[in-house]
Amino acid sequence: MPSPKEVSSTTGWGLIAGNGKFPFLVLEGARSRGIDMAVIAIREEASPQLEQLARRLHWVSLGELSRAIELLHSEGVRQAVMAGQVKHNKIFSSIRPDWKLAKLLLSLPKKNTDSLIGAVAGLLEDEGIHLVDSTVFLASLLPEKGVLTRRAPDEEEAADIAYGREVAHRLAGLDLGQTVVIRERACVAVEAMEGTDETIERAARLTQGKRLAVVKVSKPDQDMRFDVPVVGLRTIDVMQRCHATSLAIDAGRTLLFDREKLIATADEAGIAIEAFTPLGAEGASDKTVQKRGKK
Repeated sequence: MPSPKEVSSTTGWGLIAGNGKFPFLVLEGARSRGIDMAVIAIREEASPQLEQLARRLHWVSLGELSRAIELLHSEGVRQAVMAGQVKHNKIFSSIRPDWKLAKLLLSLPKKNTDSLIGAVAGLLEDEGIHLVDSTVFLASLLPEKGVLTRRAPDEEEAADIAYGREVAHRLAGLDLGQTVVIRERACVAVEAMEGTDETIERAARLTQGKRLAVVKVSKPDQDMRFDVPVVGLRTIDVMQRCHATSLAIDAGRTLLFDREKLIATADEAGIAIEAFTPLGAEGASDKTVQKRGKK
């Protein structure tokens, strides 16, 4: 992830805003650095309250890729942050893409998240707009490795988490989802397009109130420019209601919105949260060291 020192200019910044709190946090983080962002807000997803924070804001429909690019150019944007979810199931909705987006969609052999957003990122690069790490202004919300709550996962929860991390890692590698819900080393529910909270709720219905472990991971080659795993207060509330007593996440690759309040809420609910080194990350580091040693 680029460090704050790598933000060398305070001009030419833009934000492409989806739903949730993520865009608000980026705007606040940028403003604390003296950066005034132009905002392209996706009409079907972004909150109208963004108008109260952004001095330069333009609304575009999800299918209006050409107009979004034109607006970014008119605002002098040279680097942009993409923040906030755009629900993947919208590609099956009645939204009609403009010619540029339609051409891009037709060129894709797959329409999963990485293919879709990665293609948009490539198109922006071709237009001279560099899409940067979406967490560049939010480093304090990325957890360190270790137990984050007062309570660590107990032996049973730890076993479920260990199993769940292997399953979730493989699932994320297929770009299908990033969350699994585990009970006694059995995978009760896997995430697809519905999102983390609905996955937990589905698992609770299947197990009828029995204790659950939730595992959320990053992708093996996580692109930090988009689709970064996020956990917010609502997920903790859903976990408490669904009797999910432990949460495992990837250190350094998961954003914890309202971090202090989130952890305090988890503590009150007796939920254990632990952040782990992403699977494969340690091996990759070792290989890098070995390659450097051979030079």
